[in-house]
Amino acid sequence: MTQRLSDDNCIFCRIESGVLDAEVVYQDDVCFAIRDINPAAPVHLLVIPRKHFTYLADLTIFDHTMLGSMFEAAVEAASAAGIDDTGYRLVINQGNDAGQQVAHLHLHVLGGERLGGMR
Repeated sequence: MTQRLSDDNCIFCRIESGVLDAEVVYQDDVCFAIRDINPAAPVHLLVIPRKHFTYLADLTIFDHTMLGSMFEAAVEAASAAGIDDTGYRLVINQGNDAGQQVAHLHLHVLGGERLGGMR
């Protein structure tokens, strides 16, 4: 099981602990949001839980509040980025076939332009 408070090898855990720098655009007790360093849209934010998880399947009933907090943080971060009125996309990639590049659950907030359709 990949559920633990932190992982010293995880880039997001290292950002959360202050070992690595990132542009934090939102934070609360449960999660934080940063700008993606390789953006796929003009606005590309990552909402990251402070507790380390890799997969949604690892979440328990006790973690549902954390997942809700991630979506609340996404709304706040989108508003702060000025894309709440024009629209934005939320994406969670799970596993290699989905393109998950960091093995720490995170939510992408994409916007700032009209996004193409999903195929």
